[in-house]
Amino acid sequence: MYDLRGRVALVTGAGGERGIGRAIATRLARDGADIVVNDIVENPYPGAATGWAGIPQVVSEIEALGRRALGILADVADASQVDSMMRQAVERFGHIDILVNNAASRPGLNRVPVVELTEDAWDTVQRVNLKGTFLCSRAVAREMIRRGRGGRIIIVSSVAGKRGAACFAAYCASKFGLIGFTQALALELASHRINVNAVCPGLVDTERVAFIAAALAPEGVSAEEHREQMLRGRASEIPLGRVAVPEDIAGTVAFLASPEADYLTGLSVSVAGGSHMG
Repeated sequence: MYDLRGRVALVTGAGGERGIGRAIATRLARDGADIVVNDIVENPYPGAATGWAGIPQVVSEIEALGRRALGILADVADASQVDSMMRQAVERFGHIDILVNNAASRPGLNRVPVVELTEDAWDTVQRVNLKGTFLCSRAVAREMIRRGRGGRIIIVSSVAGKRGAACFAAYCASKFGLIGFTQALALELASHRINVNAVCPGLVDTERVAFIAAALAPEGVSAEEHREQMLRGRASEIPLGRVAVPEDIAGTVAFLASPEADYLTGLSVSVAGGSHMG
């Protein structure tokens, strides 16, 4: 565990029950940070039999850990909503020390060959993944520079931002873009003692896998069957022998947010069990 007492973290895309955002938010809270959690709606994956309540439940979990928490609904790709989110966060906590850009577009119509990819599907991915990260990073960086105390910006990219994959062109383009954005922003903000790094997960067992499976399932194979096949097949290809869980990603984010990572910036760290080492 790391010592993040006195720090305030903003985590976007944190409303899913089995999502990376929730795992990051609760891990940073366990390490001592107060947390602002964001999503575009309270519960981005409704309909599950678990009774999951989304953002309000994440807030309750963080408060149960003894930390302060604030939930804010906002579209990260809308500048006015992002600026409003920043104002609310600073009014409540006084400052933001850590930003985790985790929000991403939902898989679906964009998981097709380029010759079948619609302009709208392409634009949606770039709008959320790239523009959303840009807007949140810009807003938080401005506040960090104004305060003059440094900070951390952590961007969730993907191993698909380092190696292309068929039927993932829109997603790969956005995630490659995030790695370039990370490097450029790291250079711009280094003199302000703001470290900028990216985390690049491989396949992670979250709700999103079901949407990927539904988009890619062969005719006659159900989405759930294909999901299980995907997870088993990917696990067999990973040197460490399993698909990642959200807590694997959260642990890396916690390290990059901690004082232990003071001399690291501009990195894109693969968290993929050895399947991607570049």
